[in-house]
Amino acid sequence: MRTHGWSGAAPADDAEAVERIVAAARRAIDRSGEEFSIAEVARDLGVTRQTVYRYFPSAEALLTATAIAQTEHFLDVLAERVGDISDPATAVVEGIAYTLERLPEEKYLGLLLRPGRASAFSAGVTSDTARSFGRSLLERYSVDWAAAGFSDNDLDELVEHMLRIVQSFVIDPGRPPRRGNEIRSYLSRWVAPALGSR
Repeated sequence: MRTHGWSGAAPADDAEAVERIVAAARRAIDRSGEEFSIAEVARDLGVTRQTVYRYFPSAEALLTATAIAQTEHFLDVLAERVGDISDPATAVVEGIAYTLERLPEEKYLGLLLRPGRASAFSAGVTSDTARSFGRSLLERYSVDWAAAGFSDNDLDELVEHMLRIVQSFVIDPGRPPRRGNEIRSYLSRWVAPALGSR
């Protein structure tokens, strides 16, 4: 870890450096929106752009890391929303539907998934980061996945399937877009049966 810069208060290790860069990026996003620059983040921290690039290869990578770090609140709200649902299919349907409904209100989740960012999301929907995010979402459900017959591999594939479904609705919400009971009915008919055919 380099100690140059950092406004005279160098981080103790790389983990702290990453944490401080993400916090500075969050402040930059709050000020400038998703069009923030690495230079803006570097100025905030008192480091060079090269120092930021050492930890994040691009503004897109930093935006993604910052958005994921800020989705903890959404994950908590979603866990509460599906908290009483123990049936895997019902929980997955509600999780997907609620995520799609909340997208316009969840600023940082929206940075990852909203239609204006479809190309970035499309490229990374099966990335390790996206799958890790999806797995942390499933682990907050009240479903006893093992008792329901889901192996670790099944859960990894389920996460990918859910991400691909969300991706398709982000890219093309439909004409007209399905909402409320209509989206839940659609998902119950076409997605829920897949959970019984592992």
